[in-house]
Amino acid sequence: MNQTPAYTTHHPRWYRTRVSTYWWSRKWAYFRFIVRELTSIAVAYVVVLTLVQIQALRQGADEYAEFQELLRKPLLLSLNMIALFFVLYHAITWFNLAPKAVVAHFRGKRISDTLIKASNYVVWLAISGGVIWLLSGG
Repeated sequence: MNQTPAYTTHHPRWYRTRVSTYWWSRKWAYFRFIVRELTSIAVAYVVVLTLVQIQALRQGADEYAEFQELLRKPLLLSLNMIALFFVLYHAITWFNLAPKAVVAHFRGKRISDTLIKASNYVVWLAISGGVIWLLSGG
């Protein structure tokens, strides 16, 4: 006689080591990784702020002046300075990671990491210079 075992809702538990919520704080590389990921919040904040600014601009001069007045409040000035710091950190770390994300070849040889990083920074500075030139009356 071949009997099959009865079905049970219980399952043996496997041993799993407990991982602390703050596992990333024990190693400098992990800490930098988590901080870089968290800087995405600042990037999202700046995007939303820019979209709100464009909306205020579309609504007319009075709405835009009201929006600019709001941006002059100390709380928003502080928040924007912190966001600027985090967005710059995000951009710099991305430029430093670019050679790992993009493997570029030229005439059968891989382009050096330093050249990829340097070209990113040069383009960033050129665009920033162009924006400053336009905003200063070009």
